[in-house]
This record gives sequence, structure tokens and C-alpha cells, in this order.
Amino acid sequence: MGLQAVFFYLFAFVAVASAFMVISARNPVHSVLFLILTFFNSAGLFLLTGAEFLAMILLVVYVGAVAVLFLFVVMMLDVDFTQLRSGVLEYAPIGALVGLILAAELIIVLGGATFAPEIAGSGAMAIPPLTERQNTQALGDVLYTDFIYFFQIAGLILLVAMIGAIVLTLRQRDNVKRQDIAAQVARGPANSIEVVKVKPGQGV
Repeated sequence: MGLQAVFFYLFAFVAVASAFMVISARNPVHSVLFLILTFFNSAGLFLLTGAEFLAMILLVVYVGAVAVLFLFVVMMLDVDFTQLRSGVLEYAPIGALVGLILAAELIIVLGGATFAPEIAGSGAMAIPPLTERQNTQALGDVLYTDFIYFFQIAGLILLVAMIGAIVLTLRQRDNVKRQDIAAQVARGPANSIEVVKVKPGQGV
């Protein structure tokens, strides 16, 4: 057993154990922390397979943004998780059906790659060997040359979705003080300064 196999089993064991703790931990903050640990070990598995781009994206996007956002939302919002978990059994059949569909898809993909390995190498664009070109460089060449328009369209869709989420969740509240830039710029000495004449011996 080589060193690479030792690290593979180590990362895989910790990833599976931490993934199980995500759904079994009673404290939601602990669940998010176990989720971050799962992402780190998954990134280590990607590095062992030579997919350093996926490992970097997993750490930057999921750990640096999504998981930290979950952590802040869970810690800042006063959510009654007991009430949320009360109706979990109602959606158990639908969840089991979705899980069976995903398991069937994984079995079909893995079975096809096992019984017909030539399918994996029959892609339209061949993957260059790691000795000739790094994984990140190869993905960048394909993404920013052949699929540049699809990449820009995906960015526009995400931008529209972000603006839509902000517009839908923004509410005008009466008891919240907001900054009015136009009123601040329009202020002058007449409506900003008040001269008070105070007689000697009296306070303001």
C-alpha cells in the first residue's frame, strides 16, 4: 500500500464520517462545521486524482462562501429547529424516491464506465495528459474559448437571479431609519443651523 492509497482511505473515511455527522448532529452549528470538514476532505480526494481545479473551486466557493454563509445564517437567525424537524416524516417518501433515483443514476454511470471503459474516452474533446498540460489550464482553454458565450450567459443568469432575490426580499419598514441622500445633499444653512440667543446666567 503506497502513500497515496493511505491518504485516499484517510480522506475518504473522514469525509464519510463527517457527512454522517452533518445529518445526525443535534446542533445546527456543529452540522455546518462538519460540512466544512467534509468539503476539505473531498478537496483532498480531488487533489489525489489530479483535479486540482475542482479542489480549488470546492474550497473557494463552497467552504469560503456557501458553508460560511450557512454558519452565519444559523448563528444570527433565531430559528426554531424543533418545529422545522416536526414535519420531516411527511416528506420521507419523496426523499426516499429522489434518493433511489440518484442511486440508480450512479449505478448506471459507474456500471457503464466499468463494463464499457471506451465510453469515457470517446468524448468530443480529448483530455490532455497531466505531463503535457495541467488540469486547470485545459479547463480554462475550453471554458474561455469554445464555451465563452455559454459562460457569459450563465454569469448574466446568476446576476439576474441575485438582483431578483434582493428585490423580492427588500421590504420598506416604518420603524427602520434609512439614509436619504437627496435630503442630505439639499440641506443648507437655513434648515441646518439654528442661532439661539442666550441671556447671561441662563442655560440653553
